[in-house]
Amino acid sequence: MIPIILISLLGLLPVVWLFSKRTRLENEPPLDKGYIPWLGHALEFGRDAAKFLTRMKQKHGDIFTVRVAGRYVTVLLDPNSYDAVLSDTTTLDRTRISQMLLQRIFDVRLPSYEAEAQRRCMERYFQGPSLSQLCSSMYHNLQFLLATDTTPGSVEWKQSGLFNFCYSMLFRAGYLSMFGTENNNKAELSAVYEEFRKFDRLLGKLARSTLTKEEKKVAVSARERLWGLLSSALQSEAPEFQSWRKRYLHLLEQSGAGPETQTRAMLMQLWLTQGNAGPASFWLLAFLLTHPEAMKAVREELRELQRPPVDAAQKHTPVFDSVLKETLRMTSAAFVTREVLQNKTLRLSGGREVLLRQGDRLCLFPFLSPQMDPQIHPEPEKFKFDRFLTTDGKEKTEFYKDGRRMKYYSMPWGAGANACVGRHFAVTAIKQFVFMVLTHLDLELSDPNATIPPVNPSRYGFGVIQPDRDLEVQYRLRKLPRNWSSPAYTL
Repeated sequence: MIPIILISLLGLLPVVWLFSKRTRLENEPPLDKGYIPWLGHALEFGRDAAKFLTRMKQKHGDIFTVRVAGRYVTVLLDPNSYDAVLSDTTTLDRTRISQMLLQRIFDVRLPSYEAEAQRRCMERYFQGPSLSQLCSSMYHNLQFLLATDTTPGSVEWKQSGLFNFCYSMLFRAGYLSMFGTENNNKAELSAVYEEFRKFDRLLGKLARSTLTKEEKKVAVSARERLWGLLSSALQSEAPEFQSWRKRYLHLLEQSGAGPETQTRAMLMQLWLTQGNAGPASFWLLAFLLTHPEAMKAVREELRELQRPPVDAAQKHTPVFDSVLKETLRMTSAAFVTREVLQNKTLRLSGGREVLLRQGDRLCLFPFLSPQMDPQIHPEPEKFKFDRFLTTDGKEKTEFYKDGRRMKYYSMPWGAGANACVGRHFAVTAIKQFVFMVLTHLDLELSDPNATIPPVNPSRYGFGVIQPDRDLEVQYRLRKLPRNWSSPAYTL
């Protein structure tokens, strides 16, 4: 056995040598290969991407190339240069990386994956009258769940983890609004949520292919169970669900996807549409509960409203909007990744030109810059509820770095043609949920001295990050004052 192992290791030496011999060429970004052959910085990158890339930025500046598990990844952290990347669809490609992640995470291979066609299909549902209808459905489903999950007239406090409370409520309401169950079956809703959480907890490891044997069993089991539940939900004939599903399934069918592949693709849509609003609402309420001055300002603004906004287009909540923007600035941490299809000269904002090699990957990480850049946002690690407000209480949109006004000062939803399709729905759902909680419930920390939990660093790169542990709270349904007796507030 030992000789066989030695022979195998010796056989790998030429491969290791091949991946280790790369040197930096003229005009290329600084190259940092790490000390471990082939792996390079993969372990540190996967363990805590924000910490690792912050260290690399301090060492090399706003652009550098690192070796990660045999691949060379150029990281760009200059927001003023992002447009040069986002606008290039010729030499920079996102399709191959998307296909790889679809296969690793959702075990789905789409015969003819056309990201733009799928985007256009979903845009029709998240805009105009369809969006208004969806937001109205979400509002009523949140009311239904809040009413059935609490006991009217009870003075007893209910104990819960805030993260689970927020994620469960928004996920189930979103599922009812987009997929539906037979007669709002709460048992089925709970089953979908529980399986989704098992799957979602391991999503980062699925993407990086770093699951242990036991974790793989859990992930595969949850994924298969979700396929079964979604397959049943797709049989619903309710017209409010048929519109978008018919269009999307027709698009998949045209691309050559069979029924099994279509169900697996629906799991992808489930995660894309329901995987971020719950965590974002958790962070927002956690910040409010641990920052009394912010909670006071939001409550005062809320008292001036006759009803919560049902439509995302309503712009009369500048304080809450600032709180939400600040929350997302501190917690939205997706990667924007492209594959370099051919050698490319990238012109940076300062006029410098750098060479990108064919076959490498290019990664933007807006969480680090602009969102956590101290030159753009002083004391970026501190929650400041009025950071996005001017001195006269209006929306603040002017932020500067080195005397230059920033086009991108926060990018929680991406930018331009790459912006999240469902962002308006997500903002409305978060706003509806938080306002409903603050008007219908007495909500407080179980431990008045509790602090914001640390983030789970393995979630960097996959939308809104999640906490490493929950924050315990207690709540009860409150008796609403007379001036809140409109039908919109009646449960």
